Amino acid sequence: MQQNPVMQADRNSPLVPVLSLSLFAVASGFLMSLIPLALDARGMSVNLASWLASVFYAGLLGGALISARIVGKFGHRSALVAFLLIVVTTVGLMAFSASPAAWLFARFVAGIAVAGVFVVIESWLLMADTEKARAKRLGLYMASLYGGSALGQLGIGMFGTEGAMPLIVVASLFSAAILPPLVFKKGRPKAVGHASIKVSEMKTLPAAAYIGCIVSGLVLGSIYGLLPLELESNYSHDQVGALMAIVILGGMVVQPLVSWLNSRMEKALLMALFCFLGLLSIAMIEIATVSAGMMAGMFLLGASAFALYPVAITLACRNVDESKIVAAAELMLLSYSVGSVIGPVLAGEAMSMNGGLMLYFVVCFAATLLYMLGSTKRNRSTGTDGVDEAISVDI
Repeated sequence: MQQNPVMQADRNSPLVPVLSLSLFAVASGFLMSLIPLALDARGMSVNLASWLASVFYAGLLGGALISARIVGKFGHRSALVAFLLIVVTTVGLMAFSASPAAWLFARFVAGIAVAGVFVVIESWLLMADTEKARAKRLGLYMASLYGGSALGQLGIGMFGTEGAMPLIVVASLFSAAILPPLVFKKGRPKAVGHASIKVSEMKTLPAAAYIGCIVSGLVLGSIYGLLPLELESNYSHDQVGALMAIVILGGMVVQPLVSWLNSRMEKALLMALFCFLGLLSIAMIEIATVSAGMMAGMFLLGASAFALYPVAITLACRNVDESKIVAAAELMLLSYSVGSVIGPVLAGEAMSMNGGLMLYFVVCFAATLLYMLGSTKRNRSTGTDGVDEAISVDI
């Protein structure tokens, strides 16, 4: 088998990927909410929003197929710089063009590059010696990602949605994310052999990990791509930005709990728990009569939606050889991307029906809840709980 040099966790430092990710997340959070809200001001149909979201995740899907090979050939640091430069270029194109075709092209290319960013950072952090260390690092990763994304939502109120200036600000933030890997050259993992996961080995990864990543994409792709439009019908742009920030803040705040439970509780059951929390959040949003109730529901929606991916990816990497962690991270990103491509299109259709986007979320959470409960039953009967220190919960 041909092997390419990638990285190993010995003495590597999370400083560079976390710093870069934090700046990247601020820019991404601002951009994700900006895109659907900026269409009308630029003379483009708001119906383009769902297609922009889907084409971005189609690019993410394509990028997930090639990112591990690029990381293996050039190393984490060089690959991260290259992927971020591509993202900056796509935002620059959008800033100075109001053509739907140009925006669709830019978002597709950006999706490919963003897939690379995620594979680099996730695999860098996941190359730790123990499951608990991986869970802690992934918790730091998720907190940085969602904390930055929540902060980025505030850009809507600060810079507005019209003209080129908001996109120039986004491009500047993405450019700043390139600085950590350029400035800090120590703390990188050492190169070791990287092996791809064979098709036969893909079957050995837990099905619950694939399902968790797919559903995470179904939900998060629609939250980023269409939730601002759903909220815009009842709230001002400033209020939409604040509510989106609350959603992502919920995803950030829950990460320490996810990290703590990840190595102590059966992972399929943990995903079922967060799906139940998602259903509860939708109920709160639908019956809320005061702003506090709405905010609480949005916070819990973020907590539940953003918890699925870190649980699923740690489940996938639990018994994977260190040389195949990059490939495993790529497979999970691929699964997430499949859900993210399909999600905005299905959610866009749901928005034309009674119940709208919230009904779509209910279906996603309810179906996953039932699957994960069934998976937990099967795992217990075969003794493959996927946990070191299980918290016993009867179901």
